[in-house]
Amino acid sequence: MSRIVIALGGNALQSKDSAPTAEGQLEVVKKTCEHIADISSQGYELAIVHGNGPQVGRIVLASEAAKDVTPAMPFDVCGAMSQGYIGYHIQQALKYALSIRNINVPVLTVATQIIVDKNDPAFTKPTKPIGPFYSEEEAKALEAEKGYSVKEDAGRGWRRVVASPLPRKIVEIEAIKDLWDSSIVISCGGGGIPVVENLDGTLEGVAAVIDKDFAAELLAEQVDADVLMILTEVEKVAINWGKPNQENLDHLSLKSAVQYIEEGQFAPGSMLPKVEAAMKFVRTYPHKKAIITSLDKAIDALEGKTGTEITFA
Repeated sequence: MSRIVIALGGNALQSKDSAPTAEGQLEVVKKTCEHIADISSQGYELAIVHGNGPQVGRIVLASEAAKDVTPAMPFDVCGAMSQGYIGYHIQQALKYALSIRNINVPVLTVATQIIVDKNDPAFTKPTKPIGPFYSEEEAKALEAEKGYSVKEDAGRGWRRVVASPLPRKIVEIEAIKDLWDSSIVISCGGGGIPVVENLDGTLEGVAAVIDKDFAAELLAEQVDADVLMILTEVEKVAINWGKPNQENLDHLSLKSAVQYIEEGQFAPGSMLPKVEAAMKFVRTYPHKKAIITSLDKAIDALEGKTGTEITFA
């Protein structure tokens, strides 16, 4: 039976057509979990990783806005809060979607800490978009008023960006492994709660958001997954994106991926980390594969009918 680690993109949690509320998120998650339950019903063993960019951004905004009433929460605590409420929504929706398919398996969320290097250069070059989209004028005003780092996000608008260090170690990995055979585990939510390890062995949260695709890749390595599946808004990875000569890719080898990255074909903070995470997985396990596709095409992609398959050669 194949083991799959599924990384869910932001579109699997919230839609452009839904309200940016907890209620709006739950409606989108219910639809997402129908697809995940379909994958489970095909006999695949699953683990789920999700992003949290919009959610953690809103939690931080709410906390900062209320600072005169109640103390603002540290960034790592806001990340933990987003893990809890997104995990709760997935648990609720997926358990129901499984039950109507006569699949009786527990679904649970593990609050997951991930150790990062305190000297990671990412801390000096924020790149990870969080929170809502702004116009350039609004973003520049926030930059001036609050000292945020802001960047244009893949043609979709301007957003706040924060440090995105690479994940080094999943603290709760042994618990996740122990639960694998009996449950569907949601872990490394939002890329995991970023912590650094002090000399005395204690862990300390830091202000950052780990990319969920790299966290999913690390999890896939550690649970010996057969497939790393990264689900996003598009059916296939493309070069010359948005141009008349756009080319959708059925297959991507490591060699081709390196070439396209050098050409700047994949947008930072968008498709680039997905491709890089997929590359890392197949570089580590040359006999395995990674798949990048859309949520609604997941089963077809697993059957080789669509999506972009990333392999060693």
